[in-house]
Amino acid sequence: MLQIIVIDILLAGDNAIVIGMAARNLPAHLQKKAIFWGTAGAIILRLVMAFLFVEALNNIPALRLVGGILLLWIGYKLVADDESEHNIEAKDNLRAAITTIVIADGIMGIDNVIGVVGAAGGHMTMVAIGMLITVPIIIYGSTLFVKVIERFPIILYVGGGILGWVGAGMAVEDTLIAHSVEPYALFIKIAAVILVVGASLVAKKLKK
Repeated sequence: MLQIIVIDILLAGDNAIVIGMAARNLPAHLQKKAIFWGTAGAIILRLVMAFLFVEALNNIPALRLVGGILLLWIGYKLVADDESEHNIEAKDNLRAAITTIVIADGIMGIDNVIGVVGAAGGHMTMVAIGMLITVPIIIYGSTLFVKVIERFPIILYVGGGILGWVGAGMAVEDTLIAHSVEPYALFIKIAAVILVVGASLVAKKLKK
């Protein structure tokens, strides 16, 4: 159980960042709801993956590649869509934030699920308990990250860069292409970070 909790905490940083980025543009009274329900949805999705798909995640070609590319897109959208005014209806905005959190966290949680299931030795009850114990940590970290972004907006680009790095890392580990791109993995990750942050900056300038 201790191993499971440690793995969850160590890998919760990226998830807290993505949750905070997705919730940052919501009105203050909706941010906590987005973080809570987004985290709850993400945890449920992880449990489903742990119970049903953990073996398939490592064995289905192109699954990690598609997930990695999707993370690059999510990172770009979270940084580029920096709305200072809430023009969208609050209910729709909240739903969109929760959906983004669940999808992004679910993709980023693949390695988390694999590591936790391995540490649990196949005991799924322990997996569920370990994930639930770390929920308050993820929620607190996400809430803190929202406040950090509000005070230091440049941190938003750091978050986007992290998503680019994680997405590229997941993509290059896919069994379909790993044998070909492994020597260039570091270069690809750096290029992904530059791509996400650079594309976001260009998109913001074009909006102005």
